[in-house]
Amino acid sequence: MNSPHSSAPEAAKLLELIQKYSGPKIAIMEVCGTHTMAIYQHGIRSLLPEQLQLISGPGCPVCVTPVGFDEAIRLVREGVILTTYGDALRVPGTHTTLERVRAEGGEITPVYAVTDALKVARDNPEREVVFLGLGFETTSPTAAHAILTAKKRGLTNFSVLSAHKALMPAMQALLADPLMEIGGFLCPGHASMVIGSDAYLDIARNHKIPCAVAGFQPEQVLLGMLYILRQIERGEAKVENAYPGVVTPEGNRAAMALLKKVFVLADSRWRGLGELPGSGYMLAPEFEAFDTRKKLLDGQELVGEEPAGCKCAEVLRGRMGAQECPLFAKVCTPEAPVGACMVSSEGACGAHYRYRGIE
Repeated sequence: MNSPHSSAPEAAKLLELIQKYSGPKIAIMEVCGTHTMAIYQHGIRSLLPEQLQLISGPGCPVCVTPVGFDEAIRLVREGVILTTYGDALRVPGTHTTLERVRAEGGEITPVYAVTDALKVARDNPEREVVFLGLGFETTSPTAAHAILTAKKRGLTNFSVLSAHKALMPAMQALLADPLMEIGGFLCPGHASMVIGSDAYLDIARNHKIPCAVAGFQPEQVLLGMLYILRQIERGEAKVENAYPGVVTPEGNRAAMALLKKVFVLADSRWRGLGELPGSGYMLAPEFEAFDTRKKLLDGQELVGEEPAGCKCAEVLRGRMGAQECPLFAKVCTPEAPVGACMVSSEGACGAHYRYRGIE
């Protein structure tokens, strides 16, 4: 369990404490895709006591987005310049992928940040430039800032196709699933930087589920898990912060203010979870000029279909492990992904495939 920035002795000590856990059988869900990747990368699952199970949740932004890709494909074929994050290019739409459309001559520019999309719009004033926005509260404030910048600079050829999601409604939906028995939540470090650790108080207080915010090095992940296990042993359910140097109780108020200024929460579809009330960040009415759906799609939201045989939806709900999908490592591989969970390095299927030898 070594990495350039981790402390192997500290991780080993924490693992020893976790292995002494003698409480009831419990399933801890990691909600963040970066946690999923770290857990697989360092073989953490295989080192845990048998009464402790880790399950992956809907923490991969690319994976949980069932809409947006068909819309983006249609726009590119109609002559729009599309910008988005590189992972999104390979996510299967209903009939094809953005990567294939790009190979056919469609203009798609992978970007590292939404500010790069603004530059594309500035350099192509006669063309419509669309940014396909993905992610939770970690990335959505940057999209909000880009919209405000575009408005200030008069970039009327720029718009955002928002597939941004709010994290908390998904966690609440998982707790309402009668088939799920979640004993604790390992809460994401990145999103918690924005929403704050206090965002999970309702889950701990009203659902009696222990929560711990954790970072992404092995010792940070293990510390979050140990916090949860100790709560269980003491019969407690509260929110503990194992990432205090980065995450505060109140979060990033400036980022949340940006979100509330530019976006409103609306019902949104999630792969695996269906349509969740108030779970999607959509542009507020005063920013409709930068809303791709209003501007270029007549307000329509196209709904894609899942690939036949793909169990990504069940994996995202935590009902099934990646390796239990009948397509895993047979038909579906990172080189030829069938489902979204195999595309992203933070998807449970992609992470399990890449690091399964470590397990």
